[in-house]
Amino acid sequence: MCTIQSRAFSRILGFVCILLLFTSCSMHGEFFGRYGRITPNGEVTGLFESYIVNSNLNYYISGADSCPNAIMGIDKRYILVSDLWKKREFTTDKLKRLVKNTQSRAWDCGLMMHGFDILDDRGNDIGDWYSILSVRMPVKMVDENKVIIFTPPLDTYDKLKIERIDRD
Repeated sequence: MCTIQSRAFSRILGFVCILLLFTSCSMHGEFFGRYGRITPNGEVTGLFESYIVNSNLNYYISGADSCPNAIMGIDKRYILVSDLWKKREFTTDKLKRLVKNTQSRAWDCGLMMHGFDILDDRGNDIGDWYSILSVRMPVKMVDENKVIIFTPPLDTYDKLKIERIDRD
């Protein structure tokens, strides 16, 4: 009986040690890495929907050229580490066309577009994001000024249309 109890105690103790190590490493950003986040911001929505191009940002799109799944601008002091995002130079007219196209596509699915702040692991604003609410993606800081932002799934809107048809 003591042997079973000591094995159980050893397993619990081992689990607690692993949990403490895991928690300690993740709190210091060493285990998982340094992650930022994308948070809703009505002011950013207004900027995109007023077609204001910020000269301090490098702009990128993900998805179709005429109707992307997301539009983002990254502060020029940061380097986007990705081959999947497409860099774009925007004029007011080009941004207006893309914003209107994405709004139309979202409305077809019964959704609205939203603006977001892109924040680094310390909470610093490093860019702007524009997409439907459910398309916020992970933000990983690689270095002090290098960031990886994952692209939305290419079938984002197709899934939403199927879900909407299934509900109706």
